[in-house]
Amino acid sequence: MRSLPHRSQAVRRTTFGFTLIELLVVIAIIAILIGLLLPAVQKVREAAARMSCQNNLKQFGLAQHTFNDARGKLPPGGWAGRDANNNWNGDWRDDRGTWIVYSLPYIEQDALFKTVPNFETTYNSAGILRGNAQAMAGRPGIFRCPSDDFNRNEAYCNYAGSMGPQCADGGCGYNPYQALCNQPGIGIPASPDHGNTVTSSELRGLYNRLGASVNLVAIKDGTSNTIMIGEVLPRYNDHFWNGSWTHFNGGAAHVSTIVPINTPISNAFRTGSCGGTATNPGAGTLPNDRNWNVSWGFRSNHTNGANFVFADGSVKFINQSIDMRTYALLGARDDGQPVGNF
Repeated sequence: MRSLPHRSQAVRRTTFGFTLIELLVVIAIIAILIGLLLPAVQKVREAAARMSCQNNLKQFGLAQHTFNDARGKLPPGGWAGRDANNNWNGDWRDDRGTWIVYSLPYIEQDALFKTVPNFETTYNSAGILRGNAQAMAGRPGIFRCPSDDFNRNEAYCNYAGSMGPQCADGGCGYNPYQALCNQPGIGIPASPDHGNTVTSSELRGLYNRLGASVNLVAIKDGTSNTIMIGEVLPRYNDHFWNGSWTHFNGGAAHVSTIVPINTPISNAFRTGSCGGTATNPGAGTLPNDRNWNVSWGFRSNHTNGANFVFADGSVKFINQSIDMRTYALLGARDDGQPVGNF
């Protein structure tokens, strides 16, 4: 007869399982962990996008220096209305490109550049790239900040040259920032609206759409204290359209540092009319992209500010809460004033 095993040697079989309450607790814990993890993932993703954006600006800044070394001046913000001697003839239909087009050979986009031969010397009433399918199909990664997903299937550029604290009447009867372009006490006298001049002394920054000639030597305040190029959101500027980066009047040099960074604006896209722009935004109505006194500002989808490349090639993130006097001085190239911390 077989003896029974000692109690200490007995094997107990137990079936384990979750009760409903335990299952709910586990699900809640997982949800909390996901909730904690997602913001961290988003922060990492935004940090990567911001770094990529800064690298784009760095490349554009280096391209400006290389062009200046080759030609003795910076690329024209926009180049238009020129006679055989490259003198302004007043013809706004004549498109000779933008600083972005002139920069193409220096940002490893020579193939794209070659799709527009002789554009500097050929009358272009239809625009230098309109109708050029090969050029319009180009989507260089350097043109776009990863944080802006607006119309990725069209040709836009998230970077624009700075006019500095240039006057920019909105044309809608509401000009909240116009007074900031007329501050002679700090070396910023009034200037032609929208940068419409071919005389460099009337241009407060480095670029305008009519090709006022500026070189690095003309930056009297120091290249490390002068904004060169910054971020823009094409959704909020009525001069940006598919392929507008090629056109002298397409927004590439239509940005003024009198407009605060990331100024709130209506989501309405291409309104074509002033609409609510004459209404104080404090009353609940945001101005739209047709009001140039608010739309012609630097903007980004980064939190609390935007990236800029300065004239010395350094890239800096400027907080949108920057003192406007300091911001205006950073935009101006020859105000002669010391710049505070920013």
